[in-house]
Amino acid sequence: MTAEPSAAEATDSATSVAVLGAGSWGTTFAKVLADAATASGVERSIRLWGRRAAVVDQINGEHRNEQYLKGIALPASITASTDVAEVLDGADLVVLAVPAQTLRLQLREWKDLIGPGVLVVSLMKGLELHSDARMSEVICEELDIPAERVAVVSGPNLAMEIAREEPTASVVACSDAAAAGWMARSCTAPYFRPYTTADVVGVEIGGIVKNIIALAVGICEGKQMGDNTKASVITRGLAETSRLTLALGGEARTMAGLAGLGDLVATCSSALSRNHTAGRLLGTGLSLEQVTAEMTQTAEGIKSAQAVHELAGKLGVEMPITAAVVAVLAGKLSVDELGPRLLSRDLKSEGDY
Repeated sequence: MTAEPSAAEATDSATSVAVLGAGSWGTTFAKVLADAATASGVERSIRLWGRRAAVVDQINGEHRNEQYLKGIALPASITASTDVAEVLDGADLVVLAVPAQTLRLQLREWKDLIGPGVLVVSLMKGLELHSDARMSEVICEELDIPAERVAVVSGPNLAMEIAREEPTASVVACSDAAAAGWMARSCTAPYFRPYTTADVVGVEIGGIVKNIIALAVGICEGKQMGDNTKASVITRGLAETSRLTLALGGEARTMAGLAGLGDLVATCSSALSRNHTAGRLLGTGLSLEQVTAEMTQTAEGIKSAQAVHELAGKLGVEMPITAAVVAVLAGKLSVDELGPRLLSRDLKSEGDY
């Protein structure tokens, strides 16, 4: 790094980690960090912050988080607390895994508790409503830190599969190559293989838009449409994700990688995906209110779809699947009309982006 020495230059990997958010992905990534340390022979303390005392007590007392990761044993090096100051104290790595729409206000409360030179990592896949800001942008704004101190982890990373230690690959994105490498070393576990990139925009947009496409695919499945339909939506969904990525300065090759195609396929194909599940429930005829009541975790695509639609409009980017999903969520389009709406568009070359 060209600025003052940071955590990325001081040690080969993180030694004290704060993970803010004890949901399925936050808890799973804490496990990844613990197992990575064990595999490399590094001593590492990992502290989880959670809002619910019952979840925190179970992590500390039983080394489990049954509400989000049923049947998964957590390493003893993971502890938890409802006191965010206790969790952040002395951390050289801060991992954020909270709902995207709550991030800005929470960071305002936490700013003075995060030490100087700390690398901040986003696990979140959402776009902020009204500002249309990516999570890395919100972090930089609210913590008043340069982009070089913010990294993003994304990819085909279904939390339960990783918690079960099923092999997976991921991407660590940061504009600073040294910081990206440091983070990658910190989370390299026997079953979790991170790659690095400088394309933060592409990685974040891939993670954001795939949730919306997964809603569309889920709706198709709920309507009992076939694999041809779902494959068509996935493929054209990747095209519109690529258009938005390029308009924002991201790289096309990122869309062909783990954070683009890989994450899209996993999210659109798996019953473990919250967004796919939410879409499927909508497709069976449930209202948005009924779907929200039935879901136990946040489906970020529901919250981010409008923001992505607005951003695409500002940039003049055509995103018909996103527009249709937004119309369904707003009650302006029925799930029965989704397929015909997408097929009624003007004919064009497939290569037209």
